[in-house]
Amino acid sequence: MAKATGVIKAGACGFTINVKAVSDDGHKVKLEISSDCPNYQKIANELDEVDAFQEIFKKLHMGKVYEVFAKYSPHPSCPGVSGIMKTIEVAAGLALAQNASISITKEKE
Repeated sequence: MAKATGVIKAGACGFTINVKAVSDDGHKVKLEISSDCPNYQKIANELDEVDAFQEIFKKLHMGKVYEVFAKYSPHPSCPGVSGIMKTIEVAAGLALAQNASISITKEKE
């Protein structure tokens, strides 16, 4: 059994998305998603298990994760969806557990 946990700080909105992913076979991944974001609360209700291979190896935006995300999130730039995908990858044994980050600054002209 492989387990992975992701904590995604979404940015200016101040919301956090917590993801727990568990896979017994490296293929099906059970998800527990919790967030103070009302959009991710809806996503969590619908996204409880995925097929890691169908998610990771499909073209961008064609898997169940992106389908559910597009249904409930009005912000296509939200990093939550990427964090969920990375957590699924790790739980399925398809990636190493490594931190990822986005750092954005606004510069004066």
